[in-house]
Amino acid sequence: MGFKKQIDSLWQRALNFFTKGHPRSLEAKKNIMFSLFIKGVSIAIGLILVPLTIHYVNPSQYGIWVTLSSMVAWISFFDIGFTHGLRNRFAEAKANGNKELAKTYISTTYFYIGIIFIALWVLLIVATQFISWNKLLNVPANMEKELIVLAMLIFSYFCLQFIFRIINTILIADQKSAKASLIDMLGQLFSLVIIFILTKTTNGSLLYLALAIGIAPTLILILSNFFFFNTDYKEYKPSLNFVKKRYAKDIMTLGVRFFVLQIAAIIQFESILFLIAHYFTPEQVTPYSIAYKYFFTLQMIFTILLSPLWSGVTDAYNSGDMEWIKNAIRKYLLILVPFILLGGIMLSLSGIVYDIWVGKEVVYVKFSLSLLCYIFFSVTMFASIFVSVINGIGALRIQFFSSLITPILFLSLSILLIKRFHFGVESILFSSIVSNVFGYVIAPVQVYNIFYKKSAARIWYR
Repeated sequence: MGFKKQIDSLWQRALNFFTKGHPRSLEAKKNIMFSLFIKGVSIAIGLILVPLTIHYVNPSQYGIWVTLSSMVAWISFFDIGFTHGLRNRFAEAKANGNKELAKTYISTTYFYIGIIFIALWVLLIVATQFISWNKLLNVPANMEKELIVLAMLIFSYFCLQFIFRIINTILIADQKSAKASLIDMLGQLFSLVIIFILTKTTNGSLLYLALAIGIAPTLILILSNFFFFNTDYKEYKPSLNFVKKRYAKDIMTLGVRFFVLQIAAIIQFESILFLIAHYFTPEQVTPYSIAYKYFFTLQMIFTILLSPLWSGVTDAYNSGDMEWIKNAIRKYLLILVPFILLGGIMLSLSGIVYDIWVGKEVVYVKFSLSLLCYIFFSVTMFASIFVSVINGIGALRIQFFSSLITPILFLSLSILLIKRFHFGVESILFSSIVSNVFGYVIAPVQVYNIFYKKSAARIWYR
């Protein structure tokens, strides 16, 4: 009887967890649970994709593919912060019940992002013909033509995806991150199916790989836009009549700071693979990529839990609910502890997992790479809590100036360790950890001064 009461009590607590509390928190909890399931499927798909693609091509070609895909992400800064600006402005307009303003922000963002990325696509297709890809990626000259076609394919679907991915920004701003995760998961799933079919019907080809990984997610994003703007967000459906230049400037007032932050992040994080390929070999990109993806699963799950925080903070801050924000910070710091411990277990088992996952005879991953990836993601998860709060209230000035220094520090330290001290691939990861000082030092100090000390100094709030 006592056992039955305990079960009933646990059940009631679980039920209360999802049915009682602040509406903002309840919405976040529901999205987190759905997102965890969806992201769990995404993680499984991602883990299956790695050995499948490596065996479909080979470790060297896989390294080329990962490097080029990463480099293409650099062009994402050409949105000039529009999507991040939209995320905050849409959340604010919706919180204030101004549907017409929210629709104006969405319409204006789609219009200007569309113009920017169509023009950028044309420019990139032309520029591709004049880039010496074999020298840039440190590969044989006979691969030049294949790399040009590969780059054109990647540029094409990347630009399309960036336009239609605005729907994900809207869903996240509306604290419906589970639906955004579902869109990404479906794109991954269809890519997996296509690549599996390719392994059974064709010989390894980088071009086929690019088509498989690019076409499926792009189609899913296009269909998602049509679906959501004819159902849940019908009243916010983009319209040329609601495109207003002055609101583009409004988005940009906040977005231009995000734009600089994007550039800093791209230089620091997306250039890692290029530096490995350029200063070492494309083949050495593969073991790094495997270690990165292995520990990235930790951050993926933590990001699911964290995803409602940014928009939740925007809503709470505009509503004057500072206690909700402080409670959220405390809870996320507690949630982080088991993630750090789990990461330690993953590190101790990493060698065994790699052997089972991709095969020891295929790729060897040094323990030092795994250790640095573990430290990198532990620091990043800690920093992301405070950065999300700062982004949510739009107090970006300190982060803005820090971001001007971060990429310089990262590149200088990386090149110094590689060329002067002849350190290996690990030097790039070490430099990335050291240079991320804003996230794990300055951001917590800023949050403390705003919400706990309640400092009168304006610098913390701007």
